[in-house]
Amino acid sequence: MSFETDLKRLEEITAKLKSDETGLEESLALYEEASRLNRRLTKTLEDVRRRIEQVSADGSIEEVEDQA
Repeated sequence: MSFETDLKRLEEITAKLKSDETGLEESLALYEEASRLNRRLTKTLEDVRRRIEQVSADGSIEEVEDQA
């Protein structure tokens, strides 16, 4: 899956979890899926940040400041 696809799925899960129609078992399954997606999205963002910093070290672009 692509970053964009994973992010869209995470948004869908969030909407379902906010719904009053989602039962406990389904909520738990959705939460587990959201947790996996979150880890994958975070890893992708970390990888991109490392690549940007590597390019920055070469002088091609300025280093991205840590926003955390």
